[in-house]
Amino acid sequence: METNFQIGDHVTCDKFASMKYDFEGKIEKIYENSAVVEIVKHHDEDKEAVGDLHNRTVVSLKHMKKITA
Repeated sequence: METNFQIGDHVTCDKFASMKYDFEGKIEKIYENSAVVEIVKHHDEDKEAVGDLHNRTVVSLKHMKKITA
C-alpha cells in the first residue's frame, strides 16, 4: 500500500476497541499498512484507555486522516 503519510504527521484516528471516541496523534513509525501513533489529544472518557496504551497505539492507515494546518 502506497501512503502519503510521513513520520511526524499529525493525524486524526478512528475509535477502536477500548477507545470510545476518535483521537488525534502524531505518527512515530510507519509500517506497510499501519503506523505507530503517539496519542496527543483524546476525549476525557478515554483517559484510562490511553493510559493503558501508554499514549501509543498501532493504527491502520485506512483509519487515519492527515490534519492540515
